Amino acid sequence: MALETHPFDIAEHLDAEEGIEEFMKAAFEEGEPAFIARCLGIVARARGMTKLVRDVGVSRAALYKALSGEGNPEFATILKVMKALGLELTPVLVKAGDAA
Repeated sequence: MALETHPFDIAEHLDAEEGIEEFMKAAFEEGEPAFIARCLGIVARARGMTKLVRDVGVSRAALYKALSGEGNPEFATILKVMKALGLELTPVLVKAGDAA
């Protein structure tokens, strides 16, 4: 009997606010802009792209591209997406020994 496998999609498991928050914290800890954008795209799919498209005011295709990790979205777009997803960006002072 052959083992049947299915692709894993983290978006299917981001169904709680706390999980989404931890997921995005981990993305920001990586510090890689393309990775952060891709993770925002995953959260967007988990929450529903149709509503996000309306809230952000960007076409569906443009939003998918911006949040693919391969696009280069404007910072304003990222902020709009985060706000529409109920996320905010908060600056935190880095300790002198931790700054890069």
